[in-house]
Amino acid sequence: MGIGGCIILIAVGAIITFATNWHMKGVNLDLVGLIMMAVGVIGLAAYVSIFKRRRIPPTPDGDVPPVVEERYYPDQRY
Repeated sequence: MGIGGCIILIAVGAIITFATNWHMKGVNLDLVGLIMMAVGVIGLAAYVSIFKRRRIPPTPDGDVPPVVEERYYPDQRY
């Protein structure tokens, strides 16, 4: 679930909780809406924290540092 899915969960949960007055026997729609909003907020926080960890910090001039690969073969004689 990405950022869009989390925002949709929060919006639908808010609509169910605050903008409707439906009554169903055996189901508390206000609680369902609150649960949907909570799941959306938790999902959004988890997604943002994972996305934040994956970012490579840019250098002060804005460039991403290049990746340098070096191979070391300890058994090879020169």
